[in-house]
Amino acid sequence: MPELRAKERLASLDAYMSKLQSGSSDSERNVLRREMYETCRDSSFRENIVVCDSPVGSGKTTAVMAHLLRRAMDTGARRIFVVLPFTNIIEQSVYVYRKALTLPGEDPENVVAELHHRADYESEDLRALSSNWKSPIIVTTAVAFFETLASNRPAALRRLHELPGSVIFVDEAHAAVPVKLLPVTWRWITELADAWSCFWVLASGSLVRFWEIEALGTDGRNVPQLIPNDLRSRLGLFENRRIEYKYRQDRLTVDELTDWVSSSPGPRLVIMNTVKNAAVVADKLHKKSGSDSVLHISTALKSEDRKRTIEKVKEWLKDCNRTDWTLVATSCVEAGVDFSFKTGFREVGSLLSLLQAAGRVNRNGEDKNAVIWSFQMRDDEPMLVSNPTINDSAEILTNYFNDSRTISPELCTDAITRELARNTNADSAKNLVKKEHDLWFREVNKEYRVIDSDSVLALVDEDLKQSVLHGGCDWKEIQKRAVAISKYKIKDYCLEELPVGEGIYFWSLRYDSFLGVMRGVLDLDNYIV
Repeated sequence: MPELRAKERLASLDAYMSKLQSGSSDSERNVLRREMYETCRDSSFRENIVVCDSPVGSGKTTAVMAHLLRRAMDTGARRIFVVLPFTNIIEQSVYVYRKALTLPGEDPENVVAELHHRADYESEDLRALSSNWKSPIIVTTAVAFFETLASNRPAALRRLHELPGSVIFVDEAHAAVPVKLLPVTWRWITELADAWSCFWVLASGSLVRFWEIEALGTDGRNVPQLIPNDLRSRLGLFENRRIEYKYRQDRLTVDELTDWVSSSPGPRLVIMNTVKNAAVVADKLHKKSGSDSVLHISTALKSEDRKRTIEKVKEWLKDCNRTDWTLVATSCVEAGVDFSFKTGFREVGSLLSLLQAAGRVNRNGEDKNAVIWSFQMRDDEPMLVSNPTINDSAEILTNYFNDSRTISPELCTDAITRELARNTNADSAKNLVKKEHDLWFREVNKEYRVIDSDSVLALVDEDLKQSVLHGGCDWKEIQKRAVAISKYKIKDYCLEELPVGEGIYFWSLRYDSFLGVMRGVLDLDNYIV
């Protein structure tokens, strides 16, 4: 694998940004982004943990990377980790980093590793499918990264040899792990910073300063800001003028939602709370308006199909003559994707999710009347499913709207504090810290789940199935062409377990590049009805 070569890669990133900025306008947003990049690149700290809570769309992807490379130059770090939310689409960040940081003669895939799934196979036959943290720059998900820290399994723990002394960027840190996991996660972050020479940047457009929440029992340490207060204030003022938050009181059927969306100014973004709900709404819009008027992105699609859809979204957004269309998605588009829609619609979830979704609407501030709507669906819609894990946070957000509170990032810590007061998360969080302290590693591995339901990987291509059966593929191919399916759905979805060891299945229902595995699920539901 190539070495980090931080000084050369920082020069390459500077050149990339200079070329990018030379072709951009001198709008207020672009001026702020340039200042953001230069400030982050030139900042230095004695502390090993800093925060960057600049608003969405301020250029954190490249600005924080410049700071990480500067830090790596000072410390001689071997690796940089970029940790993105578990629901996020990471291909866009990988594309930017490979383009900006690959030096002449290097293979971009070796320089910037793209790791989606935590594929930790204990059987000898499948160990070749697992991935290690060997590249100089590793872009991965919070599931893969933090569940590795929690693991008691050798296949996962062997990665930890690569971690000491690394520089780590947790983007959208507010969404990295559930509230109940924050105290033990913070314990690991501080331990790696204080004892293992790791440097951390915790970034978000709606950062929750969870280490200051007394109910979570964190240490309350002082964590400095990466960017100065003056720049943060100017970025915040721009953000407040950029978008208006509105709430629709009545609950909607699928037909009412799709009619409302179709009649609103486009291009439009609709974000639903579950993969199935997004598929149902996308399918309904497709039947009403045709394939040229709707796109769909969720984790129901394999990685290579999501990537193609993202490219089509970018192409359509650039076409000023194409405005009457809709992207239906899940929360996977709420962070790390550079989209800018005219109108947004977000099924009521958490305040933090709404703020992130708003970053995909009027992203550059070019529209003076941009709106993102919050809405709720009717409980008696037969094809829809609820997500009970967000009930408390959804009710808190609804109360903010009913009380006419101004929706802003300043409410984030208050929202988390209210959520803690409603349940026993704080107690269970402290118990997990105690188990970690008492070296109960098996229990920590079992209870530390970034996603509540365990999942398996389902291959959706017959040729890939044959390759796995005959030992002819690696983890990169599985990552591109497999879909994660909840374990409790194995029987319902008729998954076929392959006779090669644990955790590899074949998707035998219908799959297409528009709805992904949800095409087969909707076929089943329609057949049952």
